[in-house]
Amino acid sequence: MTGATSMKEPGSSGCPVVGRAAEFDPFSDGYQQDPAAYVAWARSEEPIFFSPKLGYWVVTRYHDVQAIFRDNVTFSPSVALENITPTSDEAKAVLTSYDFGLKRTLVNEDEPAHMPRRRLLIEPFEPAHLAHHEPMVRRLAREFVDKFIDKGAVDLVDGMLFELPLTVALNFLGVPEDDMDVLRQYSVAHTVNIWGRPGPAEQVAVAEAVGKFWQYSGKVLDKMRRDPDGPGWMKFALRMQPEHPEIVTDSFLHSMMMAGIVAAHETTAIAATNAIKLLLENREVWEEICADPTLIPNAVEECLRIDGSVSAWRRIATEDATVGGVQIPKGAKLLIMQSSANHDERYFEDPEMVDIRRVGASEHLTFGYGAHQCMGKNLARMELQIILEELTRRIPHLQLSPQKFSYVRNTSFRGPEHLLVAWDPQLNPERADPSILTASAPVSIEPGATKQITRPVVVTRRTQLTDGVVRLRLESTHGKPFPAWSPGSHIDVVCGDTGHSRQYSLCGDPTDRMSLEVAVLRESDGRGGSAWVHDDAIIGSRLEIRGPRNHFRLDTSAKRYIFIAGGIGVTAISAMARDAQRRGADYDFHYAGRSRTSMAMVEELQAIHGDRLHLWVSDEGRRAPLATLLAHVPEGVQVYCCGPERMIADLESISAGWPDDTLHVEHFTSRLVDLDPSIERAFNLELNNSGVTVRVEATQTILQALRAAKINVPSDCEEGLCGTCQVGVVSGDIDHRDAVLTAAEREEGNLILTCCSRACGDRLTLDL
Repeated sequence: MTGATSMKEPGSSGCPVVGRAAEFDPFSDGYQQDPAAYVAWARSEEPIFFSPKLGYWVVTRYHDVQAIFRDNVTFSPSVALENITPTSDEAKAVLTSYDFGLKRTLVNEDEPAHMPRRRLLIEPFEPAHLAHHEPMVRRLAREFVDKFIDKGAVDLVDGMLFELPLTVALNFLGVPEDDMDVLRQYSVAHTVNIWGRPGPAEQVAVAEAVGKFWQYSGKVLDKMRRDPDGPGWMKFALRMQPEHPEIVTDSFLHSMMMAGIVAAHETTAIAATNAIKLLLENREVWEEICADPTLIPNAVEECLRIDGSVSAWRRIATEDATVGGVQIPKGAKLLIMQSSANHDERYFEDPEMVDIRRVGASEHLTFGYGAHQCMGKNLARMELQIILEELTRRIPHLQLSPQKFSYVRNTSFRGPEHLLVAWDPQLNPERADPSILTASAPVSIEPGATKQITRPVVVTRRTQLTDGVVRLRLESTHGKPFPAWSPGSHIDVVCGDTGHSRQYSLCGDPTDRMSLEVAVLRESDGRGGSAWVHDDAIIGSRLEIRGPRNHFRLDTSAKRYIFIAGGIGVTAISAMARDAQRRGADYDFHYAGRSRTSMAMVEELQAIHGDRLHLWVSDEGRRAPLATLLAHVPEGVQVYCCGPERMIADLESISAGWPDDTLHVEHFTSRLVDLDPSIERAFNLELNNSGVTVRVEATQTILQALRAAKINVPSDCEEGLCGTCQVGVVSGDIDHRDAVLTAAEREEGNLILTCCSRACGDRLTLDL
């Protein structure tokens, strides 16, 4: 077998499944302990493979998982709540005795039923409506910690992390808080029943608990019907039923009552347990958020990325399809591993590092993606932030106790059954300062604001490379290593007190974790960022940066590279060429400039690359003959260029007949001009998750229109250069005007940069 694209499900033509794919077992100890690490080999070697033990295709890379979530028609969610282990006849008989009849819910129903129901019922999940739950969550967190604060040891799962999210869930749903212990048994049984592999005897016991859970849900619902005017999402749904009986049916309400109790609390309880375990295992990170609670929102996102509560989800192909170059036959079932996608180094820089200042931490797929993204995600974010805030403020000296972690064996929900911790009560800070009890940090229940988290650095070296180019070496103010970064990465530098930031490519050595280096050209007609760097960023200056982040990623599987740099574009290209040289790859490096004295890093590059470096210096009569150099580019060769817009335009013209995605370019000047209302047209935005429609006038960008509608989308450069304001597109044709997306991404039509791009027609549907 030569690759994943040739792999066939048993019974069809093609080579048999062999090796690690044949041994894949989600009920094994390796998967349960660390599912992302368990399939690390697959992300590298066979990102989509068929598992004969499970009978599912397993999908492990970020973009493939995201693509499947995005297309909920081709990849139906109807199997999401199907028992992964077939129910025995004995267990079926038990369920029948309880009149068990779980139907489709928001989690596993197809269109056209799903979206009208989601839009009708989403209002209580919107941030403005969730805000009034914050005092209740804070009160509960304090009360739970009060119970054990002076004991010096506790199992956090039993003492707080199971019951608190369950209490919040029941309050949110409008369900009485009785029978907590019984509901816990029901919840575990529900998980094992759907996603586990219970033996014959256990199946019968699980069926008993599930049947009782079903009857309990029905009784609670009947009680609510008699008084539907109180608070709670289920009562909200009951009030919608008379107006929309075809959408809010009796069978839906009963099924949603049962599924909602599990969904609203279990994933949050597990996520909180995973987050605290992860942070305590990485003590420096724990101490950092103890010292600075404003980092907690982004720490929550990073914990959800690294060790989220949902390991994998399921879909079924409704037609023959291709994902990541692999043919998926109609009727095939897919296990889509968010846990693996969240560790994909093709998307996240240094994915194994716990980096609570990571710019894109909230882009994890733990909550899913697209039309079926978890409706309760922002309620969960609120709870996790408040739990972490309460513990870090009141017990900053908390320590993990020696223990062996055990997990309920299943494919999808993963968190330790117990979390033993200990501390010295005599060191509780509230004993010396009672005001700690009433302190609180701001809660961010939308992830966008977390992208503004910065990383403090200090300038430790400044080198004048040419009259117009200065090079800065930046180190952490705490002497800590930076995340590993890949060639093509950039950082955003906050330029002084203005708050404005500018993007600069990293040009140092990617293997040097203790420093970051940028080279900045002073631009006389720029917006002031480069002038600030030249005039104010001196040795000893303390700066704020964001990143590293990569929108110009090097394909390390290429057969050969041609690198082309023009002017200050050498910064990004130099890191790529250095990587190719280190790996022993075949490459040529062409560097063009007006004069040798204006070309930065020439001597350094000559020392590294020798004869592979070709200098094209205009005032020496040597202009880069791009058409001749690139007259024949064989398949498998990748061309990377960063330089002036004229150079890039010439390359785009030359490459018109090349194989797709052969040319990769990075722009460092914007193509945008002011909107001309005589040319532009107004259009409507439909927000897929809420059904809200936003009008974009001819004089507005999408980003401006969303802000006017009080819809938060993070942004930075607002010139189509950095990618921060990127959102998903569900439907509609896009007029791409950015300098970030690749040709393939534009062709797919699934992403838009809201600061600049527009609709080709009258409507776009966004994944918001």
